Amino acid sequence: MTRSDLTLAEAASLTSGADTWTTVAVRDAVPPVTLADGPHGIRRQDPEAGDALGLTRSVPATCFPPAVALGSSWDPDLARRVGAALAVEAAVLGAGVVLGPGVNIKRSPLCGRNFEYFSEDPHLTGVMGAGVVSGIQSRGIGACVKHFAVNNQETDRMRVSADVDERTLREIYLPAFEHIVRHARPFMVMSAYNRINGVHASQNRWLLTEVLRGEWGFDGVVVSDWGAVNDRVAALAAGLDLEMPPTGTDHEIVDAVRSGRLDEAAVYRAAGRVRALAERVAFAERHDGWNVEAHHELAREAARASAVLLKNDEDLLPLDPDARQRIAVVGELARTPRYQGSGSSHVVPTRLDNAWDALTAAVGEATTLTFAAGYRLDGAADDDLERRAADAAADADVALVFLGLPDEAESEGFDRTTLDLPDVQVRLLRRIAGRCPRVVVVLANGGVVSVAGWRDAASAILECWLPGQAGGSAVADLLLGACSPSGRLTETIPLRLADVPSHLHFPGSDGHVVYGEGRYVGYRHHDTLGTEVAYPFGHGLSYTRFEYSDLEVRETGDNTWDVGLTVTNAGGRAAHEVVQLYVAFDEERPTRPRHELRGFAKVALEPGQSAPVSFGLTGRDLARWSAARGGWRIDPGRFTVEVGASSRDIRLRAELSTPGDGWMPALDGMSTLGEWLDHPVGGPVLRERLGGAFGGRNGGGPPPALLGLARGIPLLKFRTFGIGLDVEVVNELVAAVRNARQG
Repeated sequence: MTRSDLTLAEAASLTSGADTWTTVAVRDAVPPVTLADGPHGIRRQDPEAGDALGLTRSVPATCFPPAVALGSSWDPDLARRVGAALAVEAAVLGAGVVLGPGVNIKRSPLCGRNFEYFSEDPHLTGVMGAGVVSGIQSRGIGACVKHFAVNNQETDRMRVSADVDERTLREIYLPAFEHIVRHARPFMVMSAYNRINGVHASQNRWLLTEVLRGEWGFDGVVVSDWGAVNDRVAALAAGLDLEMPPTGTDHEIVDAVRSGRLDEAAVYRAAGRVRALAERVAFAERHDGWNVEAHHELAREAARASAVLLKNDEDLLPLDPDARQRIAVVGELARTPRYQGSGSSHVVPTRLDNAWDALTAAVGEATTLTFAAGYRLDGAADDDLERRAADAAADADVALVFLGLPDEAESEGFDRTTLDLPDVQVRLLRRIAGRCPRVVVVLANGGVVSVAGWRDAASAILECWLPGQAGGSAVADLLLGACSPSGRLTETIPLRLADVPSHLHFPGSDGHVVYGEGRYVGYRHHDTLGTEVAYPFGHGLSYTRFEYSDLEVRETGDNTWDVGLTVTNAGGRAAHEVVQLYVAFDEERPTRPRHELRGFAKVALEPGQSAPVSFGLTGRDLARWSAARGGWRIDPGRFTVEVGASSRDIRLRAELSTPGDGWMPALDGMSTLGEWLDHPVGGPVLRERLGGAFGGRNGGGPPPALLGLARGIPLLKFRTFGIGLDVEVVNELVAAVRNARQG
């Protein structure tokens, strides 16, 4: 939109919403765009709802498994199909943009909104998020990736400053956004509430303009989280295009332009992007309705694919639905399911399955099912419920015990303070285990829960997360063997909260949270230190077993390789395996995580069937962010390709080497002796000048202890030590290195 067809006031109006969910329309030139919450289901406000945000009541829509579950499927094609279904429902309900997915990293398992996020790993998060975005936008509806960036807690979320170094930002908290922007081209990106190193995300020019647009090439609309803008003028100047919801401050934009405090071009650029968004979504597919049953079945498929079988001693699962057996189903959550989180993503489902009804419908006449509530959902003790549940379990061959977190334990707006299940549930499990030797625990929770204190009481543990509206039927499918579990953990389950790397820093104080653990988030921390965990990243069992063989790595160019292997289903059931590729760096004194996920593939195999699996590795997969270079850097040296079934179940390895990317850091007089000696150009130049003083041609150099002391001293500081390093000599050395690097 140009100055010729839009007044300054009209352009300013386009940079703020018309109401809570709609952008401004300008004459016949710019139609409005309706936005809707929808990371895992479309939440469109009921016109008769009593609150402006529509949190208390919304129009029914399919509640798919939230990202905590969908991410555990490790299946980007499934994510794409869920995204496409979300787009159809958005179109039917009159929305042009779906406000999702959320792709923030799970820095701490205590984050109250972790159920909306995919993983503790940026690669997995980026690939799964791109799947959802691609699916949504395949129908012409826009996707809005959020919350950009470093929004990893709910405590003080609208004010807290996430204080984090750039290398950690670049390697952990930004890559998922970068991958989605580069590969899925989202229509919108939502800026976060929090500050980043003291600057609010919504008015952070480095983040919104230099990185997002300048480096990654984002060409869509940057919208604020609802109520995140603190200074309209500063936000717009920094690269924010759209404030939501409106604050009635458009005049501030006009006044700032007229007073010279704001470049008029910035206003028209933002208005042009909003107009372009309206034009893009105008071509979205039109739908009068959706196949409610088909979308429910897709939600059921997604829930099945997302459940993680953590433990299965003596192959207790699956249960035979036609066997003569007595099964006690214990736990109110089997009858009153917990299937999604609370807050802005809460969806009114089109229907809701529960596990008790699904199990009852699926078992044959020879199987006897009994139900006992066992506990109250509010966590209050009830000895009578507990006693009746224990009695039911005592008369059963198998007890299916449904445990989990109540609604009020995790939500947008606050963080958890513990990883523990409610005391009444753990006490019930212990009592049942004392009466029935075969116990299966089925979990429902949006964030990781501790299992260390009670897993010995269960023969099998099925982690179902928050499985969406079809979760009850999906659980029955898995328990009774209609399909094999194929989910894998997207976050480490620690033994103790104290073992979490962010524990001493989370959630901060005095308006700041220090990311003191740096890049060592989740398995990067645990696997580098060898910390014992309850279950590692990537872990998940199935009803069969898989064998890995024939690893072959072929170099295809400068810092590019093809990795191939064969996976075989060596068991008796059809199932999916998730093959995981890691790049490992073994260092005596770690300067980076020991290994990092760089690829994955979900493979469906019949019994006895084998299939080839292939990955591509590039230099970016080996690179680390270099503050000295101000960019990505590939160091020369050896590394290992690891292929396995989890971060700690590595089946195949191959050692490789890289020449690096040829970049060398600059040296000056304040570079240390060690930096000079280790430099591929500076080391020889220095040794040549000083001869035997540091191991040159004429001698063996100083004793190791003395050299160790000297390595940390800047070169200029040696000018008074009588070894020939005066200011003039140092300047000559610096010039020689500079000339060699440029030549």
